[in-house]
Amino acid sequence: MKISTKGRYALRLMVDIAQHVDSGPVSLRDAARRQQLSDKYLEQIVTPLARAGLVRSVRGAGGGYLLTRRPEEYSVGDILRPLEGDLAPVECATDGGYCEHSCDCVTVELWQDIHKAVSAVVDRTTLADLVERQRRHQSKGEPTPCP
Repeated sequence: MKISTKGRYALRLMVDIAQHVDSGPVSLRDAARRQQLSDKYLEQIVTPLARAGLVRSVRGAGGGYLLTRRPEEYSVGDILRPLEGDLAPVECATDGGYCEHSCDCVTVELWQDIHKAVSAVVDRTTLADLVERQRRHQSKGEPTPCP
């Protein structure tokens, strides 16, 4: 399973907004500059985040995007799922997922275990955790690790 560019950039955008939570609304242009991303691409990413109620827009001069909750109240899964959908590696690993071979397929349990493991990691890791990781890297003068 791979997380798409949209999912990865959504996390970077949300970390950026969370880092600047005390400075007021974050413009996509400023976030794009800091994250070295296209502001046009971030516009496509912020829409599903807003639809999911994760961010809200502020219009006008000094406008931008704000979190709707505190960073510790967002899980990484909350952020990824509006862009990625279910994080299961295969359809039959989801609740209600069906495969005509699931009754006699020995791999279905493996796929379900992988799905549970991924879900556990993304659901226990918070946006605040990512902000703290970013802060630690910056305080040490270290670049953020590239995957």
